[in-house]
This record gives sequence, C-alpha cells and structure tokens, in this order.
Amino acid sequence: MHRVGICLILGLLVVCGVVFAIAPELDLAASHLFFDARGGFVGITPTGEMVRKVGYIVPFGLFAGAIVLWLARFAGFRALWLPRWRAIAFLVLTLALGPGLLVNTVLKDNSHRPRPVQTAEFGGPHAFRPWFRFDGGCVRNCSFVSGEASTGFWTLAPALLAPPQIRAAAIAAALAFGSAVAALRMAFGGHYLSDSLFSALLTMLIVLAAHRFFYARRRKPEDPDAGREAPRQSVPDPDLRRDAAPL
Repeated sequence: MHRVGICLILGLLVVCGVVFAIAPELDLAASHLFFDARGGFVGITPTGEMVRKVGYIVPFGLFAGAIVLWLARFAGFRALWLPRWRAIAFLVLTLALGPGLLVNTVLKDNSHRPRPVQTAEFGGPHAFRPWFRFDGGCVRNCSFVSGEASTGFWTLAPALLAPPQIRAAAIAAALAFGSAVAALRMAFGGHYLSDSLFSALLTMLIVLAAHRFFYARRRKPEDPDAGREAPRQSVPDPDLRRDAAPL
C-alpha cells in the first residue's frame, strides 16, 4: 500500500508541475471562478471567516486529542484505543516536517509568488507568477504553497492510525476535509489551484513515507521447518543392549 501510494503521488506531482508550467493560465481561470469583479473574492465574508477558523482548529484539535489520550495511558486509564509513543512520534514528525518545515518555512517564505488577491488580475499590485517562478513581488508568507491546505491534508496522519474498522472512512473524511480547506482558501483569494494541489500532494507524500517508516515491517519468508522440534534420536541404554550372561 505504501509503495503504490508514494509512487502515485510522485507521478501526480510531476503531472501537476508540467501541466501548470505549460498552461499557467489554468491558475488564473480557477481563481476567477471564486472572484466577483464588483465584490472581490466570494469567500471573504463573516461566514467564510468562521468556517475558516473551524478548518484551522480541527487538525490541531486532533493532534491535541492524541496527546491527551497518550498521557491518559500513563495515568492508568484503559480504553479500546490509546496511542503509544510510536503513534505520537509519527504525528509530531509529520506535522513538523510537512506543514511546519517544508510548507511554511521553506516554500512559503522563499517562493515570492503573490497571492491571487495581490496580483493585478484581481486588483492587486503585483504581476502574476507561475508556480516555478520565484521572482514575484511577495516578500514572505507567500502563495506557494498553501499552509492551511497542508494542515488540512495532514489529517490523513491520524486517519491512518484509526482502528481498522473505521480506517477507510477516516481516510475518506481526511481527504474530503483537506479538499474543503483548500477550496476555501481559493475562495478567499489566498491561493491558486496549483498551490493547493502541490500542498496536498507534498503533505500526503510525507505522511505516507513516515507511516511506512514507522509501521511497515519487512517479513522474512517463513521457514517451513521453523517451529518444529528436531526429532529426538533415541540413545540405547547400554544396560539393555548388553548381552545377557549365561546363568
């Protein structure tokens, strides 16, 4: 599962990179779907702000909940599922490497890509830049890639730790949640479509790679004779093999 998922994500990253490099106008067209020339971007409303706050809090709420359950184990509580140190290490590492380091530190502060609301096509002061041009007018906390979409798709990590009976539903919910957060950021004019796609794919790649590292075990082929006891060789009693002396 891990290898297939990782290869699929890598392939999609290449496809996205090529498509949006050849046709960067796709980003402008997608953002225009959320833009009204008279009122600006449709997501900038009190309701939109409230929904955005919920989308921002949910991932950190899941993380905090996992920490609380982990601490409950040390307090002597017993439940059907309480995370162990490996689960907490997995959640901490993926949250730190994905939304923390790669997205918000490395890319957003160095890409210099203006957000849609900052570009001339949507009434902003800066020229549009495709995803691969790191020479835009934004100084820091820029458009490429989406930090909130990355955090939204990070919820795939706790979903992978869900009990087997509900894991598929948890994964589907995590992907739907991440997609909703990404769409909302586009509705705010905060990110282009390529920002959201790259953010989602990079975050999921880190989550799957880390899950493989923490949980995948290589099983050696079983020895058909393993576990069998070697047949005992009977050692004849010398007293029984000794020829009886004549009376």
